[in-house]
Amino acid sequence: MACDEVFYRQYLNGDDAGLEALMKKYGDPLTLYIDGYLHDVHEAEELMLDVFAYLFTEKPRIREGGFKAYLYKAARHMALRHRSKRRLMFSLDALTDEPDGQLLAEEVIGTAERNRILHGCMGEMNPDYREVLYLTYFEGMSYAQAAEVTGKTVKQITNLVYRGKESLRKLLEREGITNAEP
Repeated sequence: MACDEVFYRQYLNGDDAGLEALMKKYGDPLTLYIDGYLHDVHEAEELMLDVFAYLFTEKPRIREGGFKAYLYKAARHMALRHRSKRRLMFSLDALTDEPDGQLLAEEVIGTAERNRILHGCMGEMNPDYREVLYLTYFEGMSYAQAAEVTGKTVKQITNLVYRGKESLRKLLEREGITNAEP
């Protein structure tokens, strides 16, 4: 997003407000992403801070429109290095949103149940499928950005998203959700 690059340039030019804006925007989502690898939210928070510390001390050149992908790629590499002693599996267990207080109780219960089923099904998926679906749908990244983060080609991401959606559809159907579209 152009806004990200503006904040980054603002920081590079000596204004800490740019740094604060970027950390506010990406701090929590990046922590949840890292926690998918580490399964420890406290370690994930520390690594999120390390990602920003690296970014703002080294001040790397980032191509226009590539800030978010660069940030997630750096986070992924730090998480993988941090836990390199054992096989890592990406997980969505920590991804829970608090419901809007104005929703009716039935809607909250229905939404919570759907989220529980979705997260359970995603937990059974191939970790590669799970990660690309998370990046493209939960984080709103383009296939090109997801490819940059994971070190795969756009074609590989396209295939993984397709296969991941098919896998998820089958798992959801098994759970009784028959209107699941791939």
